[in-house]
Amino acid sequence: MLEIFLSFLKAFLVGGLICAIAQIIINLTKLTAGKILVIFLLTGVILQAFGVYELLVDFAGAGATVPISGFGYLLADGAINGAKSGILGAITGGLSSATAGVSSAIIFGFLIAVIFKPKSKPN
Repeated sequence: MLEIFLSFLKAFLVGGLICAIAQIIINLTKLTAGKILVIFLLTGVILQAFGVYELLVDFAGAGATVPISGFGYLLADGAINGAKSGILGAITGGLSSATAGVSSAIIFGFLIAVIFKPKSKPN
């Protein structure tokens, strides 16, 4: 029971820290949300290229893989592993490693759009 609690705590702290960094960037700069998203994605790629992000994933689990930087890690990890089989593997490796996440986002997004009726915000 204590082990599960500590896993949740580590995930919450690391995920919360990543989100807090993003909020600080939003508050202190005039960067748009899209630019911040790209910065975090590329940060995950770069940290994985140096083998650092995998250590964070091993420590925090979902706290490191759920934020957008975790998606960058996933793409880089797939490309690195795919590169072992050649240049085509390096290109397709990142895409194949992220297929489940991207597919589920599309499917669930479509289902939610079908089930719920969109409403405009009042001005």
